[in-house]
Amino acid sequence: MVLPLSLLRSTQNQQMLIELKNGDSYNGLLVACDSWMNVHLKDTIFTSKDGDKFVKIGEIFIRGPTIKLMHIPDEVMSAVNDEVIEVRRQQPNQRYPPRRGGHYNNGGNRGGRGGGNNARGGYQNRNQGGPGPSGQGGPNPNFNNRGGNNPNPQWR
Repeated sequence: MVLPLSLLRSTQNQQMLIELKNGDSYNGLLVACDSWMNVHLKDTIFTSKDGDKFVKIGEIFIRGPTIKLMHIPDEVMSAVNDEVIEVRRQQPNQRYPPRRGGHYNNGGNRGGRGGGNNARGGYQNRNQGGPGPSGQGGPNPNFNNRGGNNPNPQWR
């Protein structure tokens, strides 16, 4: 895959046809382009949308958002494709970047959700003495005692 900006940068000092969204077209030598795809052309021929007006322009700057299409010469496209193939040959195992965490991105040594008696969701945290049947302490009825360690199964 070739990114558009790298393709445009490799097209510098080449003839290029640019058509704008309003239908006008410019054919000239690409001098420079920037990250917003603004284009600087020189020795340009302007053609109106209807094709009835031709004007030779020395230099022109075209804003990127007004561009509808850019025709890049075939020899530039083939050179860029050959360059991409050569880069991929040199880096065959760089297709997928390494992932964060452990094996298959399962978190590695970053800790888990807890467990045991004193951790989140353990027996001691769930039965912290809410009011029982006759006012004495006991399991809290607001907790869903899904664990199997509940001494009072009626409070499930």
